[in-house]
Amino acid sequence: MSLMFNGIGVSRGIAIGDAYLLRRNQIDVTSRSLTKKSVPTEVRRFKRALKAARVQLLTARDNIPKDAPSDVSAFIETHILMLDDGVLSQRPIEIIKSELINAEAALQQQREELIKVFGSMEDVYLATRIDDVNHVIDSVLRALDDGAEPAEGPEHWKGQIIVADDLTPADTVTMQHHGVAGFITETGGQLSHTAILARSLGIPAIVGIPNIRKYINSGEVLTLDGRLGMVLAEPTDQMLANFKRQQKETKQKKRELSKLIDTEAITLDGVKLKLSANIEIEEDIKALKRVNANGVGLYRTEFLYLNQETIPTEQEHFKVYTKVLRSLKGETLTIRTADLGADKQLDSQLSMRERPLAHNPAMGLRGIRLCLSDPSLFLPQLRAILRASARGPIRMLIPMLTNIAEVDQCLKLLEQVKQNLRDENIEFDESMPVGAMVEVPAAAISAAQFAERLDFLSIGTNDLIQYTLAIDRIDDQVDYLYDPMHPAVLQLIKTTIDAGQKSGIPVTMCGEMAGDSRYVRVLLGLGLTEFSMPPNLILETKRSLISARRSTLKKQVNALLNANTSEDQKAILDKINASAPES
Repeated sequence: MSLMFNGIGVSRGIAIGDAYLLRRNQIDVTSRSLTKKSVPTEVRRFKRALKAARVQLLTARDNIPKDAPSDVSAFIETHILMLDDGVLSQRPIEIIKSELINAEAALQQQREELIKVFGSMEDVYLATRIDDVNHVIDSVLRALDDGAEPAEGPEHWKGQIIVADDLTPADTVTMQHHGVAGFITETGGQLSHTAILARSLGIPAIVGIPNIRKYINSGEVLTLDGRLGMVLAEPTDQMLANFKRQQKETKQKKRELSKLIDTEAITLDGVKLKLSANIEIEEDIKALKRVNANGVGLYRTEFLYLNQETIPTEQEHFKVYTKVLRSLKGETLTIRTADLGADKQLDSQLSMRERPLAHNPAMGLRGIRLCLSDPSLFLPQLRAILRASARGPIRMLIPMLTNIAEVDQCLKLLEQVKQNLRDENIEFDESMPVGAMVEVPAAAISAAQFAERLDFLSIGTNDLIQYTLAIDRIDDQVDYLYDPMHPAVLQLIKTTIDAGQKSGIPVTMCGEMAGDSRYVRVLLGLGLTEFSMPPNLILETKRSLISARRSTLKKQVNALLNANTSEDQKAILDKINASAPES
């Protein structure tokens, strides 16, 4: 009998293959008391396990295929850095010594503390990094378990669909190397490293199907649709034939998309578009170049603060920015200043540990609020951005602005830094554009005032939608309310775009909506012409937009804004997308 399962499609593609159930032994973290005399032995045992886990990661890194995207190694490096960080390498030793408990229990105790911190984070990307913490801790725990059976080897994985509770980035790299057809996990989300890697490596993948391993057996035929998030176990011959046809069509569509790399982004009625990329780390630039993106519309800089124990120096900022600029070869780099917050406790001289956790991090000291309250975090970055602007086109983007006073304070501080650089005879671009992230309703409503003082606006829909609808999209109890088509959300987006047009400044969008094929035509109809998104979504977005007429979409979107019911809205949205090429 055929069974169907639904999960979260995180990497598109059709996969057909036999199920391979990946099972690992349950890790024992039971607390055991130690005598003071046995503590040194337990500490040495913990250090040996750390070393073994590190060797395993280094081996995975060294076995990354040469033709894999360059950002793949960065994910493995992240886990190596986590192992080396004192939070995981030193704190458990302190717990072993102070509480006289075994290494497994100490490491588990530290895991629980980290889960509390990460769980309170408002930033979705950073909140999901607890997955990586868990992967690293589990690798150490397995190394501590001398009697554990080795994980099932990958030599039998070729052409199969792996089904597991969860996967590490190292697992994912190994799967690509051994030619798996796809994978399914019981846990995980869109922003986990495993999901991002699956997209980078082109492995069809679905996550978030609880307990699926209870219902299928190794060797059963599975079909996987990474776009719809659907899995079929033991499909009928007719179902299987249909999936094979879809698989062939998907490969053909991918080949057709690649033909758009050098196609100019212009709508059927002559509206020119700008499609740029969101990047996290400099290795993302290769992916950006593969699709011929129009520069970087959002460069997140938090990693500079989160991956080290001291405040990043001006020179460290400058070195990173100039290296990215060189790689872009004249394309614009939009640098978002650090979007740190009270919810992100850092083990560093940033003194973040001394700040109490906010009762509600979404409403707390984060983004520009934190930077203005503690200029020692902000000034080195401002100086570095300005200095780098002499080396190539840079725009500076300020996050979490809510009022004009903050805008004026930022501009005043920026002018002070400029004057200091002039006094020091250091070159910079005097006319470097400065823009605001519009990601809270107050900013959207004040967009006209922002536009009078700034050079561009950038809409961050991920936070804007959450703040507008008062929901957390990674909270399973309310995520069904996360609705980019909510009339209030659309009106705030329209207000921002209209403000930019009236003042004659560019308005871009760097939130997920900008790369979502369901909504990009709506955004074009609202007047948006600059989109920034993950590099892998650029060609699909381009295909949808260049096959549309903005004049037609404008009329349809006006009707969408005036729709009285969700049914009417859905009907109009379907009409808007009716002529779009199928994904």
